[in-house]
Amino acid sequence: MIDKSLRWVDDRLGVAKGGRTFLDKIFPDHWSFMLGEIALYSFVVLLGTGIFLSLYYVPSAHEVIYNGSYLPLRGTKVSEAYASSVGLSFDVKSGLLMRQAHHWAADIFLGSIAVHMARVFFTGAFRKPREFNWIVGSTLLLLGIVNGFLGYSLPDDLVSGTGIRIAYSIMESIPLVGSYLGSFVFGGDYPGNGIIIPRFFLLHILIVPLLILGLLGAHLGLLVKQKHTQFKGEGRTEHNVVGSPMFPNFMAKTTGFLFITAGAIFLLGGFAQINPIWQFGQYEPYQISYAVQPDWYMGWLDGALRIMPSWEWVGWGHTWPLEVFLPAVLFPGIIFNLIFAWPFLEAWRTKDYGYHNLLDRPRDRPKRTAAGAAVLTLLFTLFCASSTDVLANFFQIKLQTVLWFFRIVVILFPMIAYYLAFRICHEMLEAEAGGAGPGGRIGKRKRALVVTRSESGEFATHPSEPRPGDGTEELEPIPVPTFIDLTPADLATGEGVRRVLR
Repeated sequence: MIDKSLRWVDDRLGVAKGGRTFLDKIFPDHWSFMLGEIALYSFVVLLGTGIFLSLYYVPSAHEVIYNGSYLPLRGTKVSEAYASSVGLSFDVKSGLLMRQAHHWAADIFLGSIAVHMARVFFTGAFRKPREFNWIVGSTLLLLGIVNGFLGYSLPDDLVSGTGIRIAYSIMESIPLVGSYLGSFVFGGDYPGNGIIIPRFFLLHILIVPLLILGLLGAHLGLLVKQKHTQFKGEGRTEHNVVGSPMFPNFMAKTTGFLFITAGAIFLLGGFAQINPIWQFGQYEPYQISYAVQPDWYMGWLDGALRIMPSWEWVGWGHTWPLEVFLPAVLFPGIIFNLIFAWPFLEAWRTKDYGYHNLLDRPRDRPKRTAAGAAVLTLLFTLFCASSTDVLANFFQIKLQTVLWFFRIVVILFPMIAYYLAFRICHEMLEAEAGGAGPGGRIGKRKRALVVTRSESGEFATHPSEPRPGDGTEELEPIPVPTFIDLTPADLATGEGVRRVLR
């Protein structure tokens, strides 16, 4: 019956040929290729938990009196969005688990995309013919950040409300069109007429997820269509892929990995508290929370806003708030445009327009690796800067001192990271080539120093000694084993065996 059913489908859709191609696809056996699968499976958890949460969440700014089971909040006037979010946490069975698992899945989804893109970048997997797939993946990261912010804003608690207020200020900082854009999104001047939460809810559960689903389909389709990348090794060329087929090997492994990823997310949702909105309280414009930072994927933007000096410029009848526009509009625009354009910039710079299915080691491309290390250092430094108030309080120093510290190191640390990464890559290449660096240049390869100690306790170094492993040391001859024919009589008794062994 199964055979007849499949033949019936194949006669009408012709799926057998494409299905065989899909099932025969080879996947390299390397752990780093599973980073993208973490993103895919965490998105599956996001969809499942998001559907559950949408059944109970009320996207409304209309004020009601809270009468739920959380006693400190009873009798207070809150929005329906906040009341339903707290009710999800305390009055719905498994509601807190689902809400926290959803939040953890969002953090892991974006984190795995970022780490996966770092692996693609440092190994050169974005080169021809995969430039378009790199753009798709970068767009997925951008959409994920936007949707994470939208979902983070829905509970209407003090932290998320502050984030929405910052988003409005960022819109207003855009020259010429900022005030019109803010009025269009919020339905008027901040806080608008109560439509921002329903609009964010519609974008969060429908429009942006559909875009992400479409890009995920395009990403996986290109992955199947194009030859999979692989690291250099025995039997691996630009024209083949060495690994496991989709069915049954890879399918069995990836299914198990799906359950591991989902299990880890739900363990975090059950045992690791995240975003306790009942402690923050209902959003009030005149209140602000302390020691609360946004999720990690927004931390770098928050840090850039914190350390930016209070600059503004007045010209042509307008006030230009550079303190918001530069760190929150111009800087992210430069970062993401650089990400999108990098495959083409590198191809233009290196004049390398050939097909690449074999991956680079990071050491093989010192300039690319150094540039990536510098950008990651920049973003991580800005992420740390999002905790300026916490650091100032913890170390009992002035907040202004912390701000100036980060204003200096945000420029200094990336330059140091670039230099160190570049030098380390060159040292590794020179050591591997026996002193000849890229382009045949003879580098300053450091020889190992042999340190000896005399009977009187004095230490001495001997730089002229040959370095172990250089091939200059004399090797003792290895004796060739003698093969002995054993007779049944020798094996019959223990004494005969011992005699032979001796």
